Amino acid sequence: MAIEVFNRYEKKYIINDEQYKALRERLAEYMEADAHSKDGGFYTICNIYYDTPDNNLIRASVDPAGARYKEKVRLRSYGTVGTDDKVFLEIKKKYEGLVNKRRTTMYLKDAYNFIETKEQPEIQPFMNKQVLNELSYAIKRNNIEPKLFLSYDRVAMFGKDNKDFRITFDKNITTRRYDLGLHYGVYGDKLLEEGKWIMEVKIDNAMPLWMTKILSELKIYPGSFSKYGTEYKKFVKENSRVNLENEKNYEPAGDLAMANGGKLC
Repeated sequence: MAIEVFNRYEKKYIINDEQYKALRERLAEYMEADAHSKDGGFYTICNIYYDTPDNNLIRASVDPAGARYKEKVRLRSYGTVGTDDKVFLEIKKKYEGLVNKRRTTMYLKDAYNFIETKEQPEIQPFMNKQVLNELSYAIKRNNIEPKLFLSYDRVAMFGKDNKDFRITFDKNITTRRYDLGLHYGVYGDKLLEEGKWIMEVKIDNAMPLWMTKILSELKIYPGSFSKYGTEYKKFVKENSRVNLENEKNYEPAGDLAMANGGKLC
């Protein structure tokens, strides 16, 4: 059975192809690929992110003042799925650096209906009732709606001596703000330039000393990066530019009247 409740700290890094290759070589002694990354290869994760009509959840998350509590609701599948396939509906909370993720399994068509109608689906044996109740509260309280499709190709690894120590490498991050369904497939705009990766180190407590040493030797340093947050800031910037261009091209009615001899056309 898939794990449905996670509590951990996450450190993020932006690395390049050269650093990725060097890391994979060094990590082979301490870590191995998880079940999804067969033979160390990629698998695709697809998400629909939900938010309030005014984008309050992501706005709080990217607030420069640094909100102590952050929350995200998303629908996740591994690869492209049909409406009769099972997916994960998740609520991800972050408080002072500690990440708590809770999710439950349901059919995609039921998840769509749940979000749209705000009515819980009929409980099935594979569902987590407690998590479903938490999601129901968050969905109704925030009146959420689909905002963004976001997918990426991932390689995941876990420690040979500590299965709770995990590292993921994500590339080919693809987003769109239309066709907001997991069943449509993967297409859209690229979020990062070619040759860049997002590495996430997921730990329960302290990072292993051998990992700290490797990162230091390869000159890899932590940074702040949120896939949804980065896309949202890009979305806001692009829309601000479009609005500014529209304002520059706008001719007030008074100016039009003067151009036509004082007569409005």
